[in-house]
Amino acid sequence: MKRFAKLLATLLLCSTTAAVCNYGTAQNPRHQLLPRSAGPTYSYDGQDGPLVWHSLSAANSVCATGKHQSPVNIVRGAYSTVDGSSLTFRPGSYPGGAEFENLGHTVQVYLDGSVTLNQDVYRIVQFHLHTPSEHHVESEHYSMELHFVAQSQNQSLAVMAFIVELASDRDKTSDVLAAALGRVQEIPQAGDRTLTDGLNFTTLQNHLSGSKVFQYSGSLTTPPCSEDVAFNVVSTPLYIGVDLYRALKSVVKFNARFTQAAPGQLNVLQCAHDSFVRDDGPDS
Repeated sequence: MKRFAKLLATLLLCSTTAAVCNYGTAQNPRHQLLPRSAGPTYSYDGQDGPLVWHSLSAANSVCATGKHQSPVNIVRGAYSTVDGSSLTFRPGSYPGGAEFENLGHTVQVYLDGSVTLNQDVYRIVQFHLHTPSEHHVESEHYSMELHFVAQSQNQSLAVMAFIVELASDRDKTSDVLAAALGRVQEIPQAGDRTLTDGLNFTTLQNHLSGSKVFQYSGSLTTPPCSEDVAFNVVSTPLYIGVDLYRALKSVVKFNARFTQAAPGQLNVLQCAHDSFVRDDGPDS
């Protein structure tokens, strides 16, 4: 146990972190644009990666203690499932394009739309992406995942998550992905900004309507890992062309948190801690 305590002490590297998943919401207001070349102080590997996010700031403690953390491996039958047609998803229309910004650990498109879940209306404020996907379905991961982040009047959060797969010759690539993300190479550094091509989300709305949606109460997948986030994971993948995918991951890099325990189960980091204590023996 003493070795474990010393290990934790050496990992207190930073006092603050900048969350990406809720950037632009009331929980993480966008008072001013992100400075160029500035980005969040956490990372996805090494001594400030997901294993130690809880130690980077006291505000992140739930990353290691929460029992409703995201992402998860979705097992059919173990999670609530609804028809996508039962959800009212209105991201809006942007014929002149929407603002597109590099936040350091993802790229983000700012929106002003809405989604209705269980008769509660949430305002869609942005969508960002993760490469590879954060959620797994029946232990299968995907090439990418889009998160549309929305907030209700009482500041509760909801996420519409779309999994994305690489297209084969037989697959129809998503026109929304091409229009929204096609200019990613214009924003290679944190703080860089541009406009997307004109955006019309009709095909994405139709895709949702024809899909099943997995639902559960989870968390932000970046620090501070706040819980009570209503996750809606669309089961049918979108398709992206290889060239666009390569351009995206060359800018975004790896930015997927490892899968967490099923909702209500002991946090995986707490499990690791308990295992370490058992193996290390009592304090001497």
